[in-house]
Amino acid sequence: MVIDADALNLIAENPKMMGLIPKGSVMTPHIGELRRLIPFEKGHEEEAAQELSLKSGCVVVLKGYHSKIFSPDGACLVNTTGNPGMAKGGSGDVLTGLVGGLMARGYDAIDAAAIGAWIHGFAGDRLTEECTAEAYSSRDLIDRIPAGFKALY
Repeated sequence: MVIDADALNLIAENPKMMGLIPKGSVMTPHIGELRRLIPFEKGHEEEAAQELSLKSGCVVVLKGYHSKIFSPDGACLVNTTGNPGMAKGGSGDVLTGLVGGLMARGYDAIDAAAIGAWIHGFAGDRLTEECTAEAYSSRDLIDRIPAGFKALY
């Protein structure tokens, strides 16, 4: 299961729902969503994301420039692709779909999150090179996903 956006907000409003999330799921909050799930002081985002991962038994992708991926075993992976121009409506939905698709193909949560974040960022980097960060939409990211898989393989 991949949990993003309003599903994260519903869980923040109803904390008992956290216990219903299957272990091995992936949560993909941005900093604002993370703050609603686990309040923290500025500068302590990573500790909060790790805490959420440990408490929930889920992989947590803290979305942002060079997203960080936290696993329940305490590991933290840092994605090296992506850029600030990807902070636009729908970009996170593309990531969620990509990670969900990888999980449906049999990848475990940490691998799906890491591969998905890398390919998602690669697509954003490719678009930024082609037409600048301001000139593309989230739909354009989807069109660059095959190039990300090709580069990865």
